[in-house]
Amino acid sequence: MVLPAFPTLVQLDPALQARLKRLAAARHRTPHWLMREAIAEYVDREERRHALHREAAAAWEAFGATGLHVSGREVTAWVQTWGAEDERPAPACHT
Repeated sequence: MVLPAFPTLVQLDPALQARLKRLAAARHRTPHWLMREAIAEYVDREERRHALHREAAAAWEAFGATGLHVSGREVTAWVQTWGAEDERPAPACHT
């Protein structure tokens, strides 16, 4: 189900409003278009950041429950073989 767009009032101080208008004119866009794009990019970035935090918390919880891990040295040694003839597979998790 797609909800209809709804108008939202955003109050900007005069200096920011002037900057927005100048940028919009330079980009041949409307200030409204720039604000929509900026808000969409911000929301996308924050959703990804939130997902990363959830994944990190889940990984930490799994580590606490199982003790399975790969050390930084093991990862570094593996990454250093990338692109080489003797490229190694990813190290296995262990306790």
